[in-house]
Amino acid sequence: MHFESLLDANQFLIIAQLEPPKGIDTAQLVKSADSLKGRVHAVVVPEMSGAIMRMGSLGASVLLKQKGLEPIVNFHCRDRNRLALQADLLSAFSLGLKNLLISKGDEITSGDHIEAKPVYDLGEIALLEAIKKFQKGTDLIGNELSGVPNFCVGSEVNAGLQRGALELEILGMEKKIKAGANYFFTPPLYDLNVFDNFLKKVSPFKVPIFPQVIVLKSVGMARFMSRHIEGVVIPEEIIDRLGKAPDKIKEGIAIAAETIQKLKHLCRGVLLVAIGEEERLAAVVDQVEG
Repeated sequence: MHFESLLDANQFLIIAQLEPPKGIDTAQLVKSADSLKGRVHAVVVPEMSGAIMRMGSLGASVLLKQKGLEPIVNFHCRDRNRLALQADLLSAFSLGLKNLLISKGDEITSGDHIEAKPVYDLGEIALLEAIKKFQKGTDLIGNELSGVPNFCVGSEVNAGLQRGALELEILGMEKKIKAGANYFFTPPLYDLNVFDNFLKKVSPFKVPIFPQVIVLKSVGMARFMSRHIEGVVIPEEIIDRLGKAPDKIKEGIAIAAETIQKLKHLCRGVLLVAIGEEERLAAVVDQVEG
């Protein structure tokens, strides 16, 4: 079943994230894909996350589709102007890639090519509106298309923000929905009370929301995320549990699986991420299924 159909089904969805390689050796990508085939409902393929140069989301998504997975191609605003974005969107659909994730893109200064020039010709909402025009049969300036693409389009929302910042984020989310977003991913969430509060505020929108669950691998990683990533809250009891565990890898997998089990009562699914350790994704799925 295609991802768009699953969004309307009464089913908890597990979506995994697979990073393209920094090079042309796709052996690890293929190995991770094989371990998840038939066990996750879709796979997000980031576009140079962290502003680190890698194989593009479009190319890696084609490879994953050939392996029998349901890819979600990431298009962001950082690196392409409006001509290139539209051209690549047409290419994606022609290659059978109908699921999109629209994002801003990480800051160039956080990556490995800090001399690169950011583009940001279109913002997220403008890019969503361009896709909406595509689906009505025209390009961004109103020229008629030869054949009309039909995408399933997602975006991002930071559910962990507080007070006024959260209200502004929700206003932005509403604008994205009006511009054509069908579903949303959030940053990592481990404080379920924070997430539940967010869900109550956005319940009138009636769109699927998928919180990100990262497989933690160390106390240092957990503390860094909680202190330095806006909107990410990792409760101290989880950090303490990870610190006391004799096997941090095993404990991180268990924490992720337990978090997913708890989220089943709150939302439509999760985005499962294991930064640089994609072989651990299948182990989390094993525990969730078990």
